[in-house]
Amino acid sequence: MERERRLASHGASRAVEAAVAAFVAIVAVLGAQSPARRIVSIVPATTEMLFAIGAGDRVVAVGSYDRFPPEVEKLPRVGALVDPDVERMIALRPDLVVVYETQTELRAQLERAHVPVYLYAHRGLPDITDTMRALGARVGAAANANALAARIEREIADVHGRVSGRGRPKTLLIFGRERGSLRDIDASGGVGFLHDMVEAAGGNDALGDVRQQSVMMSTEMILTRAPDVIIELRYARGAASAAADARDWDVLPSVPAVRNHRVYVLEGEEFVVPGPRVAEATLRIARTLHPEAWTR
Repeated sequence: MERERRLASHGASRAVEAAVAAFVAIVAVLGAQSPARRIVSIVPATTEMLFAIGAGDRVVAVGSYDRFPPEVEKLPRVGALVDPDVERMIALRPDLVVVYETQTELRAQLERAHVPVYLYAHRGLPDITDTMRALGARVGAAANANALAARIEREIADVHGRVSGRGRPKTLLIFGRERGSLRDIDASGGVGFLHDMVEAAGGNDALGDVRQQSVMMSTEMILTRAPDVIIELRYARGAASAAADARDWDVLPSVPAVRNHRVYVLEGEEFVVPGPRVAEATLRIARTLHPEAWTR
């Protein structure tokens, strides 16, 4: 009986030792992982993050829709969400490729080629700075990433504090429609970073109860929701006349936003890219909703 107990104890000790050894080996491998030196990013948000945290000189290729900072215009393009060029990516010999979480086939192809992958998920406002910190740690720029993330969080908190206690106008945020008409209207729903920015900026999202990132709206829905403010986002500056776009809404004079001349068009890529410029975008929305908060 005593011999059996000793054998069992010895076996348990060996199992513990093996588990500890395995853990130490994993830690050693992770610790030895050197920061990425040749990065491909096909996500505009992460591309901006990499440049903002001082890792832009390691980016060797970007996606089809990357526009900022200006340095990306000199880099090769390797596709985007629906058309990634995996052969060209691999040919660039990257040691890290940033892809969308939903690109499962691309991820599998890169992993078969032994190319490390960072998965990006498009979610809410807090996830932007979380991603920044995680990406910074992955590429060896944790200090810069943490500092930038903290600054962005502080700036958004400052905006929210500035409008706190004021009335919260029912706000409809639109990011797409057919030009010259009120057809094919895409609006921000009750989840996602656009919704979060409206709320942080002191607005009450007119579609806050709709638990989706985007909502296809009809004019009937707009009449029913009766927003106090309508903000349209135009991602390319100078693409069209903001005044002309705002006048398209005159066909709905019973909507409070139209009746009270509170239809606005804001231009800038910072509204579509959930990256380092998100505090600037939130501030612009807040100043649109509550201009009196910035009047001395």
